[in-house]
Amino acid sequence: MGISRNSGGVGGVVGGVDMLSERARMMRDSLQKSQSITDNVVNILGSFDHRLSALETAMRPTQIRTHAIRTAHGNIDKALKAAEVILSQFDISRQAEIKILKGPHEDLESYLQAIDQLRDNIRFFSNNKSFKSSDGVLNHANSLLTKAISKLEEEFKQLLLSYSKPIEPDRLFECLPNSMRPPSSPGHQDSSGKSHLSNSNAEQNGAENAVFTPPTLIPPRILPLLHDLAEQMVQAGHQQQFVKIYRDTRSPVLEESLRNLGVEKLSKDDVQKMQWEVLEAKIGNWIHFMRIAVKLLFAGERKVCDQILEGFDSLNDQCFAEVTTASVAVLLSFGDAIAKSKRSPEKLFVLLDMYEIMRELHSEIESLFIGKACNEIRESAFGLTKQLAQTAQETFGDFEEAVEKDATKTAVSDGTVHPLTSYVINYVKFLFDYQSTLKQLFQEFENGGDSNSQLAAVTMRIMQALQTNLDGKSKQYKDSALTHLFLMNNIHYMVRSVRRSEAKDLLGDDWVQRHRRVVQQHANQYKRIAWAKILQSLSIQGLTSSGGSSSSGVDGQNSSGVSRSTVKERFKMFNVQFEELHQRQSQWAVPDTELRESLRLAVAEVLLPAYRSFIKRFGPLVESGKNAQKYIRYSAEDLDRMLGEFFEGKTFNEPKR
Repeated sequence: MGISRNSGGVGGVVGGVDMLSERARMMRDSLQKSQSITDNVVNILGSFDHRLSALETAMRPTQIRTHAIRTAHGNIDKALKAAEVILSQFDISRQAEIKILKGPHEDLESYLQAIDQLRDNIRFFSNNKSFKSSDGVLNHANSLLTKAISKLEEEFKQLLLSYSKPIEPDRLFECLPNSMRPPSSPGHQDSSGKSHLSNSNAEQNGAENAVFTPPTLIPPRILPLLHDLAEQMVQAGHQQQFVKIYRDTRSPVLEESLRNLGVEKLSKDDVQKMQWEVLEAKIGNWIHFMRIAVKLLFAGERKVCDQILEGFDSLNDQCFAEVTTASVAVLLSFGDAIAKSKRSPEKLFVLLDMYEIMRELHSEIESLFIGKACNEIRESAFGLTKQLAQTAQETFGDFEEAVEKDATKTAVSDGTVHPLTSYVINYVKFLFDYQSTLKQLFQEFENGGDSNSQLAAVTMRIMQALQTNLDGKSKQYKDSALTHLFLMNNIHYMVRSVRRSEAKDLLGDDWVQRHRRVVQQHANQYKRIAWAKILQSLSIQGLTSSGGSSSSGVDGQNSSGVSRSTVKERFKMFNVQFEELHQRQSQWAVPDTELRESLRLAVAEVLLPAYRSFIKRFGPLVESGKNAQKYIRYSAEDLDRMLGEFFEGKTFNEPKR
């Protein structure tokens, strides 16, 4: 049983091995077949590679020929396009030449386009010099451009000239604010020789805020054309030719506008020879001419320059300077002649007027005359302002000294206000119309400080100089009473004038009160000196005798022991003295009504009570005798009436009132 199981197991194993062997064989056969197939495929692919290589070798000449054909075609296209561009430039050049040869007058816009095309043409051939005919073409184009610009210059000149006309005065006056328009033409003068162009300080004060409308110098529709022409000339490098044409055209027109207005070219000698009234009128006109020139004419010229030369700032400034130089020089030369002329007190106010207008125009001058080209004009204007300020300041100083040293020998015989006093006081009043200007001067020349106190100090010095001079003049009178009357009148005039003017605020109440006391002191001195002697004749001193009886004696004595003859002598003496005083002092003058009445009252308050007392006491002694009226000529009322005739400034030929 066991041998059978072993025999069966061995047989099974042998069978499995055989099967494995068979499978291994089959796999080997398959691998051999695959390898054979692979080798066959490799052989086939190798054959294809050989054939493709042969085909590529065969196709290479064809590829080379095709590339060459394509390159040649591209070159032909480029050549054709280049030829087309060159031909188009020739065509443009021919068209531009036709327009340029016609000239700019008929169609300026087309002419300017033709110049631009010609410039493009020149740039093209300058950048394409490989073209063998480019040099010839460039020479022709440049020659044509030169001719075109030359015609353009002539067109610009004619166009600018045809629209450049002087501005008539009436048109300029219409551009002024209403308050500054003259009632008649600027050259017209009234019977006093003064121009109708006023120059009040109030007017000047409002000028800075007033609206000025510059006139239209060239029609607005023409300005763009002039700008285009100018632009072409500048691009062509013809700046200097442009400046010359512009200056030679506009400058004479501007000068003629000023001449029509009344501006004259005057030398320093001309100014020195003029009478003051004539010169004063010319200065007043000059102030208006400066305002009109700067705010209207020069402003208008700058506007024209800005529009024609927009984008060319330095050339703009140069042209404006060239056009205005001559006109500015004429205006400033007159101001300079005044500033450097011989100084005199009456010139101070016109110097201040001139200084004010230059300060008023300072900002306009600074904004109009900008740039390096205008430096000289700008500095000349500002230099005149400084010169006027300097001369005004020196004239002011001269006035103070002149007042103190005035050696006028002409005395006022009636003791009234001296011409020097009224002149100085009026002068000071006028000064206060120029307070802001004077304060500006003080700030410039006095190294800062309070300008109000400086003006007050100067005014006080002038007043003191006047008082010193009056003290000297008062010594010319032989009658001491008239000396004090003279000083009373003049100092009172000073005080009254100060109280009624702006000077009061500057000098102060203390100055006024102090000088009022001085007036009163001179009035008291007059009264004491003039009336002391006549009051002495009414005194009882020397009339009464000690121990006199109470009854009348044979010699005419009264109860006080006073003799009739002595009393008569006293009345006679009084009559003579009073008549002399009346005759003399009725020729004296106290021009101020209030002061005159006050002085008469002061005399009456002393004289009349003394006279009444004397008559009451001693009159009966004379009246009891013969010819009493010979001695008692006047009643107290008569004296009062006659005192009313004192200080009237009568002459000997005038009848008594």
